[in-house]
Amino acid sequence: MSKQGLQHLAKLNSGVSYEESLIAEQLKPTIYERIGKEEGFMKLSQLFYDRVFDDNEAEWFLNIFSSSTKQEAVENQYRFFVQTFGGPDLYRQKKGKYTRLVGRHAAYNIGKRAAIRWVDHMESAIDEHEALEGDCEAKEHLKKYFAYTAHYIVAGMDYMRPDQLSGGTKMDTGRIW
Repeated sequence: MSKQGLQHLAKLNSGVSYEESLIAEQLKPTIYERIGKEEGFMKLSQLFYDRVFDDNEAEWFLNIFSSSTKQEAVENQYRFFVQTFGGPDLYRQKKGKYTRLVGRHAAYNIGKRAAIRWVDHMESAIDEHEALEGDCEAKEHLKKYFAYTAHYIVAGMDYMRPDQLSGGTKMDTGRIW
C-alpha cells in the first residue's frame, strides 16, 4: 500500500488528516517550549505511562508493553517527543537516523482497539499536564497528532515485510538493563 493509502486509513480511523497532524510540529512557539522543554516532555511521558501501567481494566493492553520496563518506555517516548516537537535530536542519538514508527512497533500486538486505548491515555495525560493547562492550541494539536499517528502505525502494520522491522525485534545496543 502507498503512503497516501496509509494516510487515508489513518484519517478514516482517527478523524484527523495527515496535514492536520503536522500542525503540532509547526506551532510557534514550539510545543517543546510551551510544555517546558525536556522536563515537560518527561512529565508527559511519566503521566502517560503511569496510566498505562496502572490500567487494570485491560490486561491485554498492558501486555503490549511487557517487553520493556516502565522507565525504558518513558525514556524512549520522552526522547521521541522532544525531537519531534522542536527540541534537540535525543531520539536520533539513541535510535539512529530514522524514526520508522511503524517498523519499531511491528513486533507488538497493536490493532485499532489498542490505538484507541493508547490515545485515551495520552489525551488524559495531556489534560493532566500543568504546563498545558491554559494552552488550548497546544493541547488540541497534540491530541490530533497522537490520534493520527497511533492510527497510522496500526494501518501500516498489515503492510510490513519482515525486512522492514526495526526496534521491537532486536535489543538496542545502548540498552541499560
